[in-house]
Amino acid sequence: MTPAPTGFSGLGIAPSLLNILGQLNYTQPTPIQVSSIPVAIEGKDLIGIAQTGTGKTLAFGVPLIQRLAQVKGKALILLPTRELALQVEEAIQKIGRTLGLRTAVLIGGAAMGPQTSALRSKPHIVVATPGRLIDHLEHRTVQLHDVTILVLDEADRMLDMGFAPQIKRILQVVPKERQTLLFSATMPDDIVTIARQHMQLPVRVEIARAGTAASTITQELFFIGKEAKVLLLQTILEQYRGSVLVFSRTKHGARRLARQVKDMGHPAADIHSDRSLAQRREALAGFKSGKYRVLVATDIAARGIDVVGIELVVNYDLPGNPEDYVHRIGRTGRAGIPGRAISFATFEQRQDVRSIERLLRTNLKVSPLPVLPAHQPQPTFSAPPFASDRSGPPRHHRRPFRGPRRPHHRHRA
Repeated sequence: MTPAPTGFSGLGIAPSLLNILGQLNYTQPTPIQVSSIPVAIEGKDLIGIAQTGTGKTLAFGVPLIQRLAQVKGKALILLPTRELALQVEEAIQKIGRTLGLRTAVLIGGAAMGPQTSALRSKPHIVVATPGRLIDHLEHRTVQLHDVTILVLDEADRMLDMGFAPQIKRILQVVPKERQTLLFSATMPDDIVTIARQHMQLPVRVEIARAGTAASTITQELFFIGKEAKVLLLQTILEQYRGSVLVFSRTKHGARRLARQVKDMGHPAADIHSDRSLAQRREALAGFKSGKYRVLVATDIAARGIDVVGIELVVNYDLPGNPEDYVHRIGRTGRAGIPGRAISFATFEQRQDVRSIERLLRTNLKVSPLPVLPAHQPQPTFSAPPFASDRSGPPRHHRRPFRGPRRPHHRHRA
């Protein structure tokens, strides 16, 4: 569905909110906003399926603020990561601050005291990660009996991260008579179960097929030996001049790689689960402001980084889950701005590449290796021999050397 020609004014949004959106330079809604806002404003349950970077926060944020002015109670927004919770709360506050909207953010890694104080001020919206919300429930510092709107954002990611027990408990505590808005990039069976058991005739809006990458992203793949990956990253960082988000599979790898990038002469920071909340916020803020050109992250940041203008995403390590590939590269090419995603893979990871390609329903472009720094060992291959061999490097069908061949003699009578 294409955006309405009248912009946000044709979606049933109250005039006061339209004025605020105009002041914030929101003029043309995205497809997920066009499809979701009118349904949510009517008070219906909604399942929104859309890839990252498509404006889902505004798709539920605007209706949520408008409906809270019409119905009693408060809204609860659940998200998988601290960073995403902070960014969603910031985006909602931009819209609702002038209306006197009060919010509370409940996330792990932060002191309970200030969060408890924010809850005592009777916020209209509580933004929380599941684990910390359970902590407050156990301490009886939060009440959910008056929740009239529940938002599950990045629901598939929350389930992937093991939050299913916490979500189940929260769903048992909030009132059954409520509006539920569920947003996700994919639609696994667990989400279908949640929709069937905890939602009332939800309207399903699917903007892009699950596993669809934004058309603004140019994707590229290099096959390279593990020992030469850092050299390829060095070459790429010299080729591109904008901000770069690099994904490492482990927190130890992210920490080591950030040091290596700094040694290359590029301002860099790392963000992963071993970093404190203050350190993660400083790294993300520094990346946004340009203090750090390169941010090295684990998948904890795949859906928690909302930075417009990231020129390049590098999958230094391929993700363990094909869906995470889509979430990672979705950090670039946002808001209609062109972006690029480059992935490194070894020959042993060819099945992982094929899994990603099956999800995308397209083949990734395999590029030949550029010239790498000569003072380091060079890799010995540049492209996968998919056609000739699917189980290992190219085989030369020659017999092992066993000395000179002996002449072949027929049997003599």
